[in-house]
Amino acid sequence: MSSVGARTTVSRTRQPETAAGHPRPKGRRRGPRRPPGLPWILPAFVFVVGFVYYCIGYTGYISTLNWDGVSPNPKRVGFANYTQAFHDPVFWDTIRHTVIFFIVTFAVQTALGFIFAALLHSKVKLPNLYKVIIFIPVVLAPATMAPIFRQIFSANGQFNAILSDIGLGSLAHPWLAQSSTALPVIMAITVWEWTGVTFILYFAAMTQIDKEILEAARIDGAGGVKVLTPHRLAERAGHHHRPWAMLSVIGALKTFDVPYLVSLGGPNYATEFLGTLIYRISIPQAEVGYGAALSILLLILSLVGALAFGLRGTRRNLLPCSRPGA
Repeated sequence: MSSVGARTTVSRTRQPETAAGHPRPKGRRRGPRRPPGLPWILPAFVFVVGFVYYCIGYTGYISTLNWDGVSPNPKRVGFANYTQAFHDPVFWDTIRHTVIFFIVTFAVQTALGFIFAALLHSKVKLPNLYKVIIFIPVVLAPATMAPIFRQIFSANGQFNAILSDIGLGSLAHPWLAQSSTALPVIMAITVWEWTGVTFILYFAAMTQIDKEILEAARIDGAGGVKVLTPHRLAERAGHHHRPWAMLSVIGALKTFDVPYLVSLGGPNYATEFLGTLIYRISIPQAEVGYGAALSILLLILSLVGALAFGLRGTRRNLLPCSRPGA
């Protein structure tokens, strides 16, 4: 009888077993489940919803009003502000300027960034100074450079003086005062300002190329920049094209500082963009409802542009890689 009691006591004190039949480690108790990740993202979630999305919703509400921003009794007009925008020729001019601005600046910055990065990768002299000279325009504030560019491209500016010195004085004219040349000047300033970003992106891609591939190309007779052809950079730099194109689209849509500070959107709306048009409509002309409608249209265009490049990149990443070029 004592042996039966001993076996009963041993069976009661035996450690519980897991589903695999192994005894569960001592000291481990089944406690409460781990909380989800919501408490960790709650501060950022509250900030985004309470500040960003609320402001977007409030802007959408204002876009349905005929309001000057200060009167206590705004008038509800529904979608009349959006109808006005679609019938506004200046609005369509800003869209045309944005498309031209994006195509030209993206193409030129991509080409210059690749060339400058390839030259640096080919072991130029004073590489640190070379990088500083190319990247320093990115960190300069446009507000500090705008008066300089206005002086350079004025009728009596340094650019016309250089043209006269090299025998091209017949081309000299007030570049920012003519509609045909004001937008190209704005695009040239933007290229000068942001080429350093593409330079950094391409140089980072070049540093990831296998050195054996480069050495084999040099043995085959390729030297200097020819070693870094677009074909050899397709695998590395291709990952940078889509993000940079997406950022360029968004940047072109929200362009404001350079055209406003340099040319004030003129002459004759030649350098008017959505950002400058929204400011001019909302602040000096006090048509806040119409300006809010333009802001919502700008948001929609930015989302469409970002999603277009994002979905295109996603489809390419999801393609099967079992065949060459996939």
